[in-house]
Amino acid sequence: MARYTGPSCRLCRREGRKLFLKGDRCVSDKCAVVKREGVPGQHAISRSKVKEYGRQLREKQTARRYYGVQEKQFKKYYVKAEKKPGITGENLLALLETRLDNVVYRMGMASSHKEARQLVLHAHFCLNGKKVNIPSMLVKPGDVITLKEGSRDSSKIKELIERMQTATIPKWLEVDRTNVSAKVLSMPAREDIDFDFNEQLIVELYSK
Repeated sequence: MARYTGPSCRLCRREGRKLFLKGDRCVSDKCAVVKREGVPGQHAISRSKVKEYGRQLREKQTARRYYGVQEKQFKKYYVKAEKKPGITGENLLALLETRLDNVVYRMGMASSHKEARQLVLHAHFCLNGKKVNIPSMLVKPGDVITLKEGSRDSSKIKELIERMQTATIPKWLEVDRTNVSAKVLSMPAREDIDFDFNEQLIVELYSK
């Protein structure tokens, strides 16, 4: 599947808010959203006021870029969320949160979703004891994610383990910092998702 390989900071500037795509840089003075106001592009200043459809589109793009999901895949998550009982927007965010790469990010083993994706792609983690390398794999309550034993000798992994020790862990995960593992306790509730999404705009966009 094709992936975006351009400048990550450009995406944040396009959405007008930090998407934390570059980890620690996003919370420093070097953040492009802070240093360079306005959306990128030669004619950015002359763009007209955003209308309702534009707000809906921007919210969808924000969620898609935050989780590192391509358009076709994002639409599949929406269709799946729509079929589940409950509120469609909240179901959608819960599905995105339970992607394996996001779980690795939430357990504090990566500074960004992009870094978490790379860790999973390189098969550094096991799901229920089995090696996996599919970032989009969805976990469910009771699943256990562990760092592969052979990966512990890597200097980079050792740095990430140190980072994990001070990470803030969401309530739907139980993390063992010593053994570098996480257990999924439940599906994420809306209040467990700390990014400021307006998921209703995404539902309105796809409901047209």
